[in-house]
Amino acid sequence: MFAAEFLVVILAMIIGARWGGIFFGMAGGMGLAVLVYGFGLAPSNPPINVMLIMTAVVLAAATLQTAGGMDVLVRVAERMLKRDPKHIVFFAPLIAWLFTFMAGTGNVLYNLLPVISEVSRETGIRPERPISISVIASQHAVPSSPISAATVAMVAFLAPLGVTYFDILVIIVPATLIGLFIGALSVYKKSLEPRRLSSMFE
Repeated sequence: MFAAEFLVVILAMIIGARWGGIFFGMAGGMGLAVLVYGFGLAPSNPPINVMLIMTAVVLAAATLQTAGGMDVLVRVAERMLKRDPKHIVFFAPLIAWLFTFMAGTGNVLYNLLPVISEVSRETGIRPERPISISVIASQHAVPSSPISAATVAMVAFLAPLGVTYFDILVIIVPATLIGLFIGALSVYKKSLEPRRLSSMFE
C-alpha cells in the first residue's frame, strides 16, 4: 500500500515538473486528492494561510512569466552581469538571491541560469562555479522572503513562543547575505586556481 501511495506522490511531482508554472501546484493538489479520497488517508488540519500564500506566489510568478515581465528582469540581470563579468561569482548569486527574495519562490532562478552560463563562458570562468553558488543563494532567499510559504510557516510555528515576523526576518536576511558572501568568496578563490596553474606552466 505504501508503495502505491509513494508512486502517486512521484507521479504528481513528475507531471508538475513537466508542465511547470501553476500546474506544479495543481498536480500537488490532485495527488493529495487521490491520497485522501482514493487511498482513504485522513488529512490533518490544513494550514489555510500557508496554502493561500503559496497559491498567490505561484499565480504571481506565472503571471509575471506569461506577461513577459520575467524576460525584462532577465535582460536587466544580463546587463548587470556583463558590466563586471570577472566578478560574476559575486554578482550572479546576489541577483539570484534578490530575484527569489522578491518573488517568494526559487523557480525564478531557472530563467537566470542560461544567462549566468553564457556570461561565465565569455569571461573564461567555468559556469558551474557561479551557477552552484547561485542555486544555493536562491534556496537561502526562500526563507528570507517575507512572502514565501516557508517564512509564513515558520512564523506560524514560532508565534506561540512570541517570535514575530520581524524577529525572523531581521535574523535570516543578514545571516543569508553573510553566508552568501562567504560562499561566493570561496567560489571566487576556486575560479582563480586554473589561472594560477596556467601561469606556472607558461
